[in-house]
Amino acid sequence: MKDTRQKLLFEALLTLKTPEECKLFLEDICTIKELQAMQQRFEVACQLDAGKNYNAVYADTGVSSATICRVNKCLVYGDGGYRTVLERLKKAGKLPNADGQKDSEQ
Repeated sequence: MKDTRQKLLFEALLTLKTPEECKLFLEDICTIKELQAMQQRFEVACQLDAGKNYNAVYADTGVSSATICRVNKCLVYGDGGYRTVLERLKKAGKLPNADGQKDSEQ
């Protein structure tokens, strides 16, 4: 039963068509702290992916070293969720590529 409810949640996320729709849904379903935690972890992932070291990420975000370590572990050894999103955002020109440029700048 849990897997069915979890799958339905994932399907619900996939119905969202705009960043604004996503924002509204996540603000309804998450507490402020939960949403802030997700935002922080994603920012950490973006910075680590951009090549920043733990100290620089901590200085920029104030996120604990345990969280930075966990996010890095997911980037390196995880199931690929962060990688999928980061690569798609790069391809869409929303994040810089390895050369520091967004696809839209090339």
